[in-house]
Amino acid sequence: MTHRIDVLSVGDIVSDAFIRLLPAEAEIDKDPKDRHPLLCMTYGSKVPFEYAITIHGVGNSPNAAVSFARLGLKSSLYSNMGHDEIGQKMLEALKKNKVQTQYIDVHEGKTSNFHYVLWYDSDRTILIKHETYDYKWPHIPVEDTPKWIYLSSLGEAGWGLHAKIAEYLEKHSDVKLAFQPGTFQMRKGFGELKRLMKHTELFVVNKEEAQMMTGKKTDDIAELARDIHAEGANIVAITDGPNGSYVSDGNAVWQMRNYPDPKPPFERTGAGDAYTSTFVAGLIYSDGDVKTAMQWGPINSMSVVQEIGAQAGLLTKNKLEAFLKDAPKDYEPKEYKK
Repeated sequence: MTHRIDVLSVGDIVSDAFIRLLPAEAEIDKDPKDRHPLLCMTYGSKVPFEYAITIHGVGNSPNAAVSFARLGLKSSLYSNMGHDEIGQKMLEALKKNKVQTQYIDVHEGKTSNFHYVLWYDSDRTILIKHETYDYKWPHIPVEDTPKWIYLSSLGEAGWGLHAKIAEYLEKHSDVKLAFQPGTFQMRKGFGELKRLMKHTELFVVNKEEAQMMTGKKTDDIAELARDIHAEGANIVAITDGPNGSYVSDGNAVWQMRNYPDPKPPFERTGAGDAYTSTFVAGLIYSDGDVKTAMQWGPINSMSVVQEIGAQAGLLTKNKLEAFLKDAPKDYEPKEYKK
């Protein structure tokens, strides 16, 4: 079969307003319950900020769709948006980035998703609100059957799509699923995702998310991967910030260092989307070689954090291969040892 789509990405689309906070107007404090750091600003006052910039057509799956297109793959997106000015700008951004939009649902009388990103130092805190849409799995003509489906963050109103995707995969056994769960999906847990997990070729989370979803506090990556394999995933990738990433194919576990940053990260939005989408692209281009995908993923993550937002730093295939050619000698997967 000749595929007109290499990857159909599925997930919510948003526009992000990045608000660059001034160092003197905010600080990071420790949570008294020792859960996570707190971004603190003066309550009940006017807080100056450095500048703001709006980026249209982003979100976990849209970021991945742009990444696939930038890497030379035939990329399409299924998502939902309102029939408004923001939605129109989202469509324009996708088309500019060569993402096919035939499976975008535009809803009359609805507004599009718009989030606010509080950007402090090199990290961000995102104020999110998912609009409620009537999510309907599209009819996909045979000639549009994708090689891969890439599934990530959906709002609660889109929960029914998971069963529809599982049904589609049951009828199209040659289609592979990459699943990078969003917050709502992770909160639902493996029990609610059982049918979908049975058809998951690649499952990607960070270490803290893997611990949360498995219910284990262990730092043993191999144990976390085994538990996720038991849910149905064929390949499990677990990222761990400065410690790099780990990948298990069910037989062996490898560790991969990060690609060295040319300078300190500027803004971290989209690093995970870049890693996962580029891992999938690596699998596609290498005919399923996991070690090749492990080398590809961190390069795009490194590039993305050097720019504002999740898409500006995404690389073309030629540029990614140039970075790979110039990689340090030890930039290769190594057997994982606890």
